[in-house]
Amino acid sequence: MQLLGRHFATGQSLSVQVVDGMITELQYVSTSEEVPYLAPGLFDIQINGYGGVWFGDADLTVEQVLSVLRAHYRHGITHLFPTLITNSFEALEYGFRIIRQACETEPCANHMVTGCHLEGPYLSAEDGPRGAHPVQHIRGCDWHEFEKLQKASGNRIRLLTLAPESIGAEQFIRQVTASGVTISIGHTAATTEQIEAAVNAGAKLSTHLGNGAHGTLRRHPNYIWDQLGEPRLMASIIADGHHLPASVVRSIYLAKGPQNIILTCDASGLAGCTPGVYDYHGAKFEVLDHGPIVIAGQRQFLAGSGVQTDVCIGEMMRMSGCSLRDAWNMATLNPSRLLNVSCAELKVGQPANLVMFTLDEHRVVVERTIANGVDVYGPHTGIAIN
Repeated sequence: MQLLGRHFATGQSLSVQVVDGMITELQYVSTSEEVPYLAPGLFDIQINGYGGVWFGDADLTVEQVLSVLRAHYRHGITHLFPTLITNSFEALEYGFRIIRQACETEPCANHMVTGCHLEGPYLSAEDGPRGAHPVQHIRGCDWHEFEKLQKASGNRIRLLTLAPESIGAEQFIRQVTASGVTISIGHTAATTEQIEAAVNAGAKLSTHLGNGAHGTLRRHPNYIWDQLGEPRLMASIIADGHHLPASVVRSIYLAKGPQNIILTCDASGLAGCTPGVYDYHGAKFEVLDHGPIVIAGQRQFLAGSGVQTDVCIGEMMRMSGCSLRDAWNMATLNPSRLLNVSCAELKVGQPANLVMFTLDEHRVVVERTIANGVDVYGPHTGIAIN
């Protein structure tokens, strides 16, 4: 397979040779041909589902997992963390077991799922910080429960989001990080002292900073400032154009710098669904006409995103003024470095996990996705481009 594109970081024309799923040659060339950008496949650490399927569904099947994973190829995503949110132990154990079975059934799924993200259930029970997480399942930190969930996943849980004020959090963070799992702070109403204690214990990331918070906060100090100003914490943000205004995105970008930000779409299981009200586990959510997904009955509290990571790349550039290179690294290199997992790289000797795309102003238009040297989206597969 021979590919010709513009390097996403340099803009120079690039010829890439792929043999047996590996990048064997990479050479800058001179061409008058108008070619699309060429970049590593995207890596998103927080995806909850797609098309009406949630990874936390009580009746989740292996085929549904595979279907959700395949749907993300059209967005240039070649690696992701399926995310399960707060639920009963039985529901979480079941979800991770089905994801494990999907990975053990299909090599392409095992390649795409570089880990799993457990978001909760050790979170704030307060309205606002809790977000859409069901209050009846919020509970204190439990190492033995986590061990069982990790076993069910086949040791695939690589990221865990918790609130530092949860009962037993400090010791739990030490145990989890010692096992090789990254702890992130999120859905929290923690004090300055509790956040500092969590970071001292090993927390490395803030989950979707600026969201999962009270509608009104004390001017200062507050838990957003505390995380924004903590140099030991990287920040993940949902740059979909709805979750955060441009001024906040720009402030986080300037405070953390491009090497310490991770882009996530935090796609809901309702991403890709038509506008309307949907019932999930007894709670009602609404997909709005203009894109956002909210807890039904109001417009302030969002419930995950309705778009994928490709949209967040363009919106990050628009809102912060950062370069394409920096935005793309926020959804590839940065999460890989933090979580110590392999994702796509545009280098000789690496698996060919690549995406070809154009830019329509700040909108990324994916034209072709290649996973492990195989065309999985685009004209070479017969799958129509959006």
